[in-house]
This record gives sequence, C-alpha cells and structure tokens, in this order.
Amino acid sequence: MRAVAFVGFKKSGKTTTVEAVARVLKERGYRVAIAKSMHAEFDRENSDTWRFSRVADSVIVRASDTDALLFKAKDINALFSMVNADFLLLEGFKSVQHVPKVICARSKEEVKELNDGLAIAVSGVIAGSGIEEIDGLSVINALTDVEKLADIVEKRAFMLPNIDCGLCGFNCAEMAKMIVAGEKTLKDCVVLSQRPKVTVKIDGQVLPMKDWVQELVGKTIKGMLSAMKGYREGKKIEIVIRGD
Repeated sequence: MRAVAFVGFKKSGKTTTVEAVARVLKERGYRVAIAKSMHAEFDRENSDTWRFSRVADSVIVRASDTDALLFKAKDINALFSMVNADFLLLEGFKSVQHVPKVICARSKEEVKELNDGLAIAVSGVIAGSGIEEIDGLSVINALTDVEKLADIVEKRAFMLPNIDCGLCGFNCAEMAKMIVAGEKTLKDCVVLSQRPKVTVKIDGQVLPMKDWVQELVGKTIKGMLSAMKGYREGKKIEIVIRGD
C-alpha cells in the first residue's frame, strides 16, 4: 500500500485537495482509502456507541447513510494495518514521518513552516494565487489541474514500515526524507525489499528478524508440525498466538 499525507493548517484546502486526488485515483482503477485526523472527540460522551466502546474491543455501527467500525488503535501502525487499499490518503497527520506529504497552504510562510523534508508538492488555497513553485516544489491547483497532482501522488507515494529497525542504517523518518530527495529508493529499505521467509507481526507491526533468525524459527515450527496429521510440506503456514 502506498500513502501520502496532505498536511496544512485550518482552512488551507486539505479536504478539497484530498477529495479531488482520490476521485482521480479511483477513476484510474485504484482502491483508495482516506484517513482523517480529527482534533475533536469523535464519539460523544454518554452516547450508545461511547458506552459500548467502554466494554467492547470494537463497535460496528450501521446507519441509514453509512457503516462504521469503531475501535481504539494502539498506534499509527495498528491503525493503518486495518486498511486494504492501493493508496492511503491521509488528511492531517502532520507528525507522521514515514510517508511523503503534499503541503496545503495559504501562504509561502506556511509552506516553509510545514516542509519537514517530506514534501513532494504544494496545493491548497495558495495554488489559486498564481504562484507556480516554492522552494523547488510545484504548486498545483487541485481544482483546475488535479490530474497533474494525481500523477505526482501516483508516482511518488510510498509508506515505510515505521518500525525503526535500523537494518538499513537509518530510522524510517531519515530514510523517508532520503527517498523524497531522490537519494534512496524503497529498495534500500531492508524490510520492504527482501521477501522474508518468516514474518512475525505483533499487534500488526512486523518484527524485524535477521536471516538466521528466520531460518531458526521456520525450521523449528516446521519440525514440530511435520509429525502432525494434516501437515503438508511446501504450504504456507500461518500461526496466530493470543497475547493473553
């Protein structure tokens, strides 16, 4: 799954920009998911869903206009692991450091303040001012030239594992900035570039394992299962262990 965060302050045009890009990507045949970061309380205190969420791990809501799954994710990785899409567009999430960003701004000053080395383009309100470039970033109007902005998202979107395993010599934030700058590619991410023989996830997060550890875990599990009825060599093995 590839991702881009659309970041900006209030009234900067984030929602309009995300909506426009999402529509184009859908027209191109991609599955698109959108995640919105909200500062207000989503589930009103003492409402039915609020009460249910106090006693259940998740709450499913069916309303006349939409369906929703309410749950409390442990962290960003666990939240994003719930998504099954080709592109994940994030509205907000300024603190996220493992995906590229489109800055939605009202002024050059806001662009400079928001540019943390992960920006791939500028859009939003400022795009209607006639400015074409800021600090080497193209300023694209999502209302009049959304195809161009969607092209950039389609080409440059990515999402690193966000586990800071250090196997590449950097943390994910450092690697993301180097990918945006063209100094590295996703192939330089050891976790993403190598197809592991054994994958272990804890609460949705991949646990980095060196080759010899994968070999040890794989052979140990296969050795224990091989004597059991129903075991077939060469088939994919999936094991889920509860934390309690």
